[in-house]
Amino acid sequence: MYKSSIIIINIDNLSNLYGDDGSPLSPRLGPYFSDGRRRVDYVLAYQIQKPNSIRRHMRSSRAPLQPKEDPEIAAQDHRTDYHEDDKRFRREEFEENLLETGLELEKDEGTKIPGIGFLKIHAPWNVLCREAEFMKLKMPTKKVLCTSMTGLINGSHIRLFIHKVTAPLHPKVDANRPQSIKSLSHPFSREKQHFLLANGVYTSAYPLHDNNRGILQCGFWLLIYGLFPHRKYFGEKVGLYFAWLGVYTQMLIPAAIVGVIVFLYGCATVDDNIPSMEICDARNNITMCPLCDRACSYWKLVTACGTARASHLFDNPATVFFSIFMALWAVLFMEHWKRRQMRLNYIWDLTGFGEEEEDHNRAEYEFRVMQKTLKKEHATPKITVTFAMVFGVILYRISIKAALHMSTYPAARSNIRATVKTTAAIINLIIIIVLDEIYAAIARWLTTLEVPKTEKSFEERLIFKTFILKFVNAFTPIVYLAFFRGRLVGRPGNYLYVVGSYRMEECAHAGCLMELCIQLCITMLGKQLIQNNLFEIGIPKLKKLLRKRKSDLDSKQEEELNKSMQRHEKDHFLGPFVGLSPEYMEMIIQFGMVTLFVASFPLAPLFALLNNIIEIRLDAKKFVMELRRPIAVKAKDIGIWYNLLRGLSKVAVIVNAFVISFTSDFIPRLVYQYMYSPDGSMHGFINHTLSYFNVTDFTPGTEPLQPMHLGYKVEMCRYKDYREPPWSSTPYELSKEFWAILAARLAFVIVFQNVVMLMSDFVDWLIPDIPKDISLQIHKEKIMMVELFMKEEQGKRLAARDNHNQDNCTSPSSANESPPQPRSRPVSHTNCY
Repeated sequence: MYKSSIIIINIDNLSNLYGDDGSPLSPRLGPYFSDGRRRVDYVLAYQIQKPNSIRRHMRSSRAPLQPKEDPEIAAQDHRTDYHEDDKRFRREEFEENLLETGLELEKDEGTKIPGIGFLKIHAPWNVLCREAEFMKLKMPTKKVLCTSMTGLINGSHIRLFIHKVTAPLHPKVDANRPQSIKSLSHPFSREKQHFLLANGVYTSAYPLHDNNRGILQCGFWLLIYGLFPHRKYFGEKVGLYFAWLGVYTQMLIPAAIVGVIVFLYGCATVDDNIPSMEICDARNNITMCPLCDRACSYWKLVTACGTARASHLFDNPATVFFSIFMALWAVLFMEHWKRRQMRLNYIWDLTGFGEEEEDHNRAEYEFRVMQKTLKKEHATPKITVTFAMVFGVILYRISIKAALHMSTYPAARSNIRATVKTTAAIINLIIIIVLDEIYAAIARWLTTLEVPKTEKSFEERLIFKTFILKFVNAFTPIVYLAFFRGRLVGRPGNYLYVVGSYRMEECAHAGCLMELCIQLCITMLGKQLIQNNLFEIGIPKLKKLLRKRKSDLDSKQEEELNKSMQRHEKDHFLGPFVGLSPEYMEMIIQFGMVTLFVASFPLAPLFALLNNIIEIRLDAKKFVMELRRPIAVKAKDIGIWYNLLRGLSKVAVIVNAFVISFTSDFIPRLVYQYMYSPDGSMHGFINHTLSYFNVTDFTPGTEPLQPMHLGYKVEMCRYKDYREPPWSSTPYELSKEFWAILAARLAFVIVFQNVVMLMSDFVDWLIPDIPKDISLQIHKEKIMMVELFMKEEQGKRLAARDNHNQDNCTSPSSANESPPQPRSRPVSHTNCY
């Protein structure tokens, strides 16, 4: 039998009749049945297929000279009719079962959308009450608790102060509703979930949008000031996403301010930075070894002056402080969200809602079990294509660098580093965006192969696979620049080669931190502007444009048709709601960009903040105006996303420790200043980091084609490394300075990681997960609820005893007797009068 346990008829409608404080809300505007009284709660759309006889008649009218019908076409029509008859039978059986559950139906096949019919469904009050009992939906009682809802939402005194100061900016949402009371809520006793088995019988299923939903587009201010109409309209799961996005955006404000201060500190001290001054001093006359074989020649260190000064903006002592700050910021953000989540659970009456309830099997799983084809298929996500793409970009950088060195154009030769860095970063961005879409499809395919039993299991597996693939895709080029480039190089006369004659890349003298910063900046801005914002704006508009081009109506006729269409017809043209995973995934990858390599890019929180202000508005508009209304789903937390955020915050501490220690020159500068500097200053640091190479030791065939490029014969060139000079007893071997700096780097990683982890754990322990005022409110509510029930039971017992005494006093034997004489002592309250 085709079951009818299908529908989540927005049971939230029952609770939406009352506000968070128990006050009744105004009726929601929306479409109705043809009687104008019953509101449409849900819509199922299906295709209307014309009978075979009509199609045959239409074909015969179009081709009257055809002697007889093609047997293949006739057979195809027969199969199509059989398929459509089967779907129609399933729909009829399904609709009968819906009627048996108490739902009311109305068909609408005379719509303005050709070939599409609609089944409008209305849930009467008794059905809503029954389902509310099944779901243990909390409803407000007559008992109210005097409290401050604004205080419960905002919590701290600082947030209350900010809330009052910025009151003129608040959106006017239900301003007349009382804010000083909260109704006590109590759940019903049973739980039931419903699922829809489509199997192609219906083409789409969705609840309808309301006509007064425009206020939900004011996304940023609604979230910043603790107003969450999204929960009332979309349900708790979507409401929690917007609440989390608002908290995350708020927490980015202090991080962005501190990041800007760190950047400004670098700008203010760049002229006082001794290593940069030594590089830019032409009097040092340092000749560097060629950056590539044959095509590249010797060059002067002073030409790297601009890169060295720019690197100081991001590689200075303040970045170490900022890395520690961001590690603690991540912990504070997680703790702040947990506390805000507990407040929302209390305000939204989700404190008794648990995830341990029964999770129903997926339709696909049951289908595979019924056919006995369920097999355990294991597949590992293939991410080797990402590494292949990164390797291809590396070869591009090597090749284009050699080609530019051989160029005869002076402009090309003078901007080699900037050209290679920028173009390689843009190519990486394009690859990341393209592979993101491919990996999303691969993750869904792999999860489908596993055939998870429940919807929750399917969603968590899909999220985890998608996250791993997209995370590796986005961060592989960054990890290469941070930890591998410039280390797997070798030395002059003994370089490391890949794919034959391709020599591995070297970092600029100021290190790879500047290139890492450029890659992070382009990747972060590109993903946010192109993938997150431009796609969200452009794709819906492109679909709308294509739909208009296919239509035979002009703009005026299209506008008139749109005005005459009913709500369920308009919503049919909206995009389907595919879940919150894409929205969360954008923010999780951004959170990784903000925390993992923040030591090399302190402006990342600022860019993330600016993006999120736009993102909140776009998401609100997309959910309200461009997507079909999602089914309201209860949830008390953000699920697996919290675990991913917490994991990233832990990994960020380790990554930043290695970035500071191995990618930047922070540790070599400290070691030189306190171990090798004659006067305890940074003077002579550049010369200390450069080793000597005798040009006669070049491997044959690798020496420069133009050795006289600088105008004189070079006998010794310098390269950045800690190696013995050619005149020592062990020429070109790693020097003792190298091992001292390596030991200091490893020691810094261990100390930094443990200190920051200890501080993070202390902050985690110091801040309770449940705010104290919420704990007191929950305890007070329980006491008041018990008192309420005890008074109710006591009243029932008194009423029953009075009824019993009344029955005894009005017995038939004493009906004709005279009234009792008054007595000298008072009558007990148990006696009848």
